[in-house]
Amino acid sequence: MSTITTEELSATTLLRFATAGSVDDGKSTLVGRLLHDSKSVLTDQLEAVQRVSADRGQDAPDLALLTDGLRAEREQGITIDVAYRYFATAKRRFILADTPGHVQYTRNMVTGASTAELTVILVDARNGVVEQTRRHAAIAALLRVPHVVLAVNKMDLVEYKETVFAAIAEEFTAYASELGVPEITAIPISALAGDNVVEPSANMDWYGGPTFLEHLESVPVTHDLAHCHARLPVQYVIRPQSAELPDYRGYAGQIAAGTFRVGESVTVLPSGRATKISGIDLLGKPVRTAWTTQSVTLLLEDDIDISRGDLIVPSKDAPATTQDIEATVCHVADQPLTVGHRVLLKHGTRTVKAIVKDIPSRLTLDDLSLHPHPGQLVANDIGRVKIRTAEPLPVDSYADSRRTGSFILIDPADGTTLTAGMVGESFAAPEPVKDGSDDDGWDF
Repeated sequence: MSTITTEELSATTLLRFATAGSVDDGKSTLVGRLLHDSKSVLTDQLEAVQRVSADRGQDAPDLALLTDGLRAEREQGITIDVAYRYFATAKRRFILADTPGHVQYTRNMVTGASTAELTVILVDARNGVVEQTRRHAAIAALLRVPHVVLAVNKMDLVEYKETVFAAIAEEFTAYASELGVPEITAIPISALAGDNVVEPSANMDWYGGPTFLEHLESVPVTHDLAHCHARLPVQYVIRPQSAELPDYRGYAGQIAAGTFRVGESVTVLPSGRATKISGIDLLGKPVRTAWTTQSVTLLLEDDIDISRGDLIVPSKDAPATTQDIEATVCHVADQPLTVGHRVLLKHGTRTVKAIVKDIPSRLTLDDLSLHPHPGQLVANDIGRVKIRTAEPLPVDSYADSRRTGSFILIDPADGTTLTAGMVGESFAAPEPVKDGSDDDGWDF
């Protein structure tokens, strides 16, 4: 048997995916079935699930317990928090985020899907597409997740009828396509019985597509951040000032996108000062090149005033800095977001004061129409906002970079996360609105 080299274990062998769906659609059961049937569960984990299931009087192990780890989740039979699972098959490695289905936990779905390359949206075959299904589809489109799987679950409860599956798949595909979802794959399954999860179903011979796992193993992962615009948000300035390193000054952080090379001309934003990379330290050793997700320390030829929150970028590929940001947002807090709201905006490692200058529109999930000038966004609303920041920020369009095109809004009073934002155009273009210049509050 040949060994796998480090080069072969590249980013394309890893798939990050998230599950979503309405309450009781069977997300945790699907994940448990996937882990169980792909032999990704340790013996002691399975024994613990069997023991708890037997104590409850259940004849078969409740596979949902493999992911629902919180006591409240087990007691109530629901998923509350995002559960991350790591597993692998012979063909691919996986990082899975099992997200809650309750409307009040939609914010967790935003967290789980924000870094996903594929989102699985479950639908109960008995209920079809519901409002939460549409909300999850809208979030997947908003986050520009490249691949969406519609898993029509509980087919055993509708006698494995092809007509039921076809109707649901057609309705969802039409809706998601309007949102701009680039790829939609519909798969009929029964997570409880194991139909089409890992093994093909003997009860649905009318279905000729891949099983759920086969699709996960074969879907192309083409979003390679190493080829995006290079960006390094500075997290820490390293100055040992020791006898061995009296003049060492390094700028540490995790590369958000792209590749940096020794000798490359770079610009520090928002100051705009230019210099060259004189060295790159990785794990305590000098390297010539560093790329996305690596945590590195950059050494620069010139002494420049750089601190946490600054952004180092290639001089030939620097984003514009601006104090006026227009974005699509998903509001995640119970407290409404209103016009004139004073907030903190966190972009990368930088946090600045900001004010919500306008809310041009709110998305209506039923028909994807835009409700103009709603005045506020409440929990789980998706809408467009215009924000003015106290200091210039170097932001990319979210369409170009999911890492440096995103931000969160924070309540300055208690640090609560209010809103997740994506810079630039979304799947729904807002109507033009007049820029209000006489708003009260923080004025920049």
